[in-house]
Amino acid sequence: MHKSLTMAAASAAMLLTGCEKAEAPAPAETTTTETFPVDTVPAEEVDATAPHRFASWTGKWTGVEGMYATITPAGPGQYKLEMQSDLDTRGTYDGTDSEHGIQFTRGGEDLTLRRASGDETGLKYLAGKTECLIVKPGEGYCRD
Repeated sequence: MHKSLTMAAASAAMLLTGCEKAEAPAPAETTTTETFPVDTVPAEEVDATAPHRFASWTGKWTGVEGMYATITPAGPGQYKLEMQSDLDTRGTYDGTDSEHGIQFTRGGEDLTLRRASGDETGLKYLAGKTECLIVKPGEGYCRD
């Protein structure tokens, strides 16, 4: 009986050893060589003394059918956005620097005003323009 207990214990030990959790290998170090336009660098690379990441966007941007967006700096990393975003929606919104553009809330929806081409807006009138901003497809603004 002693021999069968020893064999049973050895078998159980072998089974348990196979169930041990293997340690995950350490993640490999990776580097990227991604480049960003001057005014859209990642937040960790922005000069802490620079008050606005998207200062070059200041001013009026024109959309279609009387739509527009006017961007005004309002404090470090903050903006006032005056927008006529469709025929029925005109308002002023508080915006803040974000990774890819100026983040703001309109009608309870979190949105980001970001760089785009006229073609990316999906608006025929803006097609071919290169210096544009977009909120979402069908809502874009370009410099004249």
